[in-house]
Amino acid sequence: MQDHNKPVPLAKSSVVLREEFDTWAILFDPDTGDAFGVNPVGVFIWKRLDGLRSIHDILKELRKGYEDVSEEAEEQVKGFIQEIVGKGFAEHKTPEI
Repeated sequence: MQDHNKPVPLAKSSVVLREEFDTWAILFDPDTGDAFGVNPVGVFIWKRLDGLRSIHDILKELRKGYEDVSEEAEEQVKGFIQEIVGKGFAEHKTPEI
């Protein structure tokens, strides 16, 4: 269950996800011109950055959607989210009650 005081990741609405034919994608921010390549798992995570799901929720869905999710997956998901937040493609939002 979501902790209503804990920030959750949220994709910036201005950022465009362009999915390529090989399941990889590009995040593009038209405001800055910045782009970032994303692998299939990153795409899976990106599509869940709705400001409602916590990192724990996303990880749970990842484990349901993929076989053999490693023990390090939580740190990798956190690292990916931290990276795209740092690059300005997403942000952390405190959910409204």
